[in-house]
Amino acid sequence: MAERPATESSGGASVFIGTKPTMTYVFQVVAQLNSGAGPVVVRARGNAIGKAVDVAEVVRRRFLEGQVAVGPITIGTERLVNREGREANVSAIAIPFTRTTPLPAAPAAPSGPA
Repeated sequence: MAERPATESSGGASVFIGTKPTMTYVFQVVAQLNSGAGPVVVRARGNAIGKAVDVAEVVRRRFLEGQVAVGPITIGTERLVNREGREANVSAIAIPFTRTTPLPAAPAAPSGPA
């Protein structure tokens, strides 16, 4: 599966799960949520679905505990052309995150000479 970068879609962002380490995608999701993008949708197909669930759980339970809402999760099937040129059904999942708490305030810049 080819990796795709986070992309904007209808006012939010999508993070497509591929072959990079799980924490790479966790940091992408957290960065998008902290930048004010919302909702952020974690998307995966085929064998990457398990990693998408891992990303969602790490974001929800370790990095932004009590600060995000998850759902509604959508699952489905996509028809893709495989390497042999035949159509194949591939499972897909989309896990949306929405921030439930205000964004953290930026530290105030010092004013004037010290």
